[in-house]
Amino acid sequence: MSALMPTEVVLRGDVRLPRIGLGVFRVPSGAATRALVRDALSLGYRHIDTARVYGNEQDVADGVRDSGLPRDHVFVTTKLWNDDHGYDAALRAFDAALARMRFDYVDLFLVHWPVPGRRKDSWRALERLRAEGRTRAIGVSNYMEHHLEKLLAHAVEPPRVNQIEASPFLQQRGVRALCARHGIVIEAYSPLTKGARLSHPEVQRVARSVEATPAQVLLRGLEHGLAALPKASHATRLTENLASHGIELGAEAMSSLDALEEGLVTGWDPRRAP
Repeated sequence: MSALMPTEVVLRGDVRLPRIGLGVFRVPSGAATRALVRDALSLGYRHIDTARVYGNEQDVADGVRDSGLPRDHVFVTTKLWNDDHGYDAALRAFDAALARMRFDYVDLFLVHWPVPGRRKDSWRALERLRAEGRTRAIGVSNYMEHHLEKLLAHAVEPPRVNQIEASPFLQQRGVRALCARHGIVIEAYSPLTKGARLSHPEVQRVARSVEATPAQVLLRGLEHGLAALPKASHATRLTENLASHGIELGAEAMSSLDALEEGLVTGWDPRRAP
């Protein structure tokens, strides 16, 4: 049997990233986001992922405050949106995010999309923010191999995280191999395929064999050093996803999940982005 999945992934600099986080993409702003964050934290989540373009940064921060947990007990990520690229623009955007959230820092600040032409200047701004301690870690999102190679050619500090869509049906092996060589942790968004493959016969078979749910099996199938950001809006689903830590899969089950690759993209596809 495989070992229990670790609950944290350690980023460069000993920054500890809770392996299962809550993504709030398309969660309505206002009371719905605040309640979801509060509920997730009460159930044991310690990692919340938001972005300027989601329109709910302030509500995420309010939910963290409402939880009663100390700020340093919750790992919070937000992101630099496309029209905020450039050195000065990125610094201003970060200041605006902190003002919206009423935080002194964020744990992780990501470049949301590989916007061509201004990526180098934006990355210099993120390096400054990390050096000043205003964010504990910096990284990118939706960066494929060619984006990463260009960034690594000039970066003083390599990204610590690359947040991309990944699941047993979209394993991103080339990107993962490049990230592994440079100590970059992969965070998987849409790890549950937005529900598109929960009824897949092999996922169902493995789930029955280990007395787990299909969602837990898909999350456990990402055990190759990845973190994951499954979406959920109800306590039952939140609990189910977090409990995937305790699911044990044998070598045969892991091999069967690794064989499910089909290039399934359910959201943005950055592979052709310049």
